[in-house]
Amino acid sequence: MKVIAINGSPRKDGNTSILIQTVFKELESQGIETEEINIATQSIHGCVACMKCAENQDKHCIIKSDSLNDIIDKMIDADGIILGSPVYCADLSGQMKLFLDRVSLVSSVNENMLERKVGAPIVALRRAGALNALHSLNSFFTILEMVIVGSTYWNLAFGMEKGEVLQDAEGMQTMRNLGKNMAWLLKSIEISKGQVTQPDTKCEVLTNFIR
Repeated sequence: MKVIAINGSPRKDGNTSILIQTVFKELESQGIETEEINIATQSIHGCVACMKCAENQDKHCIIKSDSLNDIIDKMIDADGIILGSPVYCADLSGQMKLFLDRVSLVSSVNENMLERKVGAPIVALRRAGALNALHSLNSFFTILEMVIVGSTYWNLAFGMEKGEVLQDAEGMQTMRNLGKNMAWLLKSIEISKGQVTQPDTKCEVLTNFIR
């Protein structure tokens, strides 16, 4: 099994990465492979509303000048996906927003290709806006029919300067518990495969991203 984390922070090895790596440590102790991908340094473009992803049905975005499609391929192959973002202007980072806009549309018009994968949001913040950011990240998971894993508190930790989240004892424990819960859920799903009959029908989804 493998979990990938999408890091939307422009700070290399900053607080968001520290939180992701804390979750990873628990996952790796359970034999789960991990990979962190920082999108903030990759100049991800915004959606141009061309709807070619719906026309082509190739599970890719028509924009080929950035790394988004390579990341999409990794998301398809992964069993679990973590989305990590610092709080900017009371919500998630702009880099993460650009990323989610394109991936969510590509997935939804390609038979919800990420459905039933395990997802977890992570937020690093200085003071306020965490619940807005968590809601935005969870909205990505829910619209794509993914399964969200939680912890003993909302998946966040406080810290502004690099490494400051390490002083948030409750936040760090929340990350460790998140890793344990994610490992448990991933293994439970793996064990159940082949033992439960899946329904043949699929809900119809009305895609209304573009107005």
